Amino acid sequence: MAEVKLLPVAPAEEGMRLDRWLRRRWPHLTQIQILKLARSGQLRQDGARVKADTRLSSGAVIRVPPLPEGRPESPKAEISPRDAAFVRGLVLYEDDEVLALNKPAGLAVQGGTKTHNHIDRLLSAWGEGASRPRLTHRLDRDTSGVLLLAKTADAAAFLAGGFARRRAEKIYWALVEGNTQPAQGVIELPLAKIGVDDRERMVPTDPKDPAAKTAVTEFEVVSRAGPRAAWLALRPLTGRTHQLRAHLLAIGHPILGDPKYNTPQSIAASGELKLQLHARRLRTPHPSGGMIEVEAPLSPEMRAGFARFGFELSEAS
Repeated sequence: MAEVKLLPVAPAEEGMRLDRWLRRRWPHLTQIQILKLARSGQLRQDGARVKADTRLSSGAVIRVPPLPEGRPESPKAEISPRDAAFVRGLVLYEDDEVLALNKPAGLAVQGGTKTHNHIDRLLSAWGEGASRPRLTHRLDRDTSGVLLLAKTADAAAFLAGGFARRRAEKIYWALVEGNTQPAQGVIELPLAKIGVDDRERMVPTDPKDPAAKTAVTEFEVVSRAGPRAAWLALRPLTGRTHQLRAHLLAIGHPILGDPKYNTPQSIAASGELKLQLHARRLRTPHPSGGMIEVEAPLSPEMRAGFARFGFELSEAS
């Protein structure tokens, strides 16, 4: 990179460490190089000096200086041909700059202490270093549907900026418990994180709470199954962790099959169903101009929910 860049932090990157944020875009950077850039004041968030372990804020602007060239010190282990074929079979759209996958329910986007198989690992199918696609947003492990990635550092910055500035439109489908009223509306409830690890939850909170994060969701009923369940189209205008799940629980209509954000009534109505939340469509500006729109077919989990309550795809017209 030959010049200083000012890059926005996407909503999905809220709370991410600066060093991890940098390596997502420039995988060749070493921790020693990042520490040196931070100590010398060349890395900044909204004009202020930062450390390598600084947690980033959604919408903040990161100053990135010209970066050193290099290759990863220890390349990631190659994935098996079977895994490579699997992840390539998830492709919904691909060009020289953008990659869109149909993420299955149950497959995490990124790894963790107890998570060894995830999308980020499988991206080795496209290569390492500059060839490795970069995540631009996230989906919960049990949410299926469109996941957008960038194939170059510049495309990653462009797409992340689109999410941060709300230029990207994401439409989710969800099956929820009960007869949602009114038929359309906006849920505007600030959310705060409580608990840790597997017990982490997002809960509505007072806007004056220092931990409060603005969260806004538009919803519309597509169809109803009497008083038992409703099929909703959801458009999140912000990108908070578990936003849709927490918002729908807050208005008394939790998503069916949700193991964390539920009520006794939704558990009973869910039966054997898995989480009924699907990232159906994503529309956003393309790095090279124009718009890209990608749609994901229903997952097996969502098809089971449609069959249980008698919903038909034709009702979404």
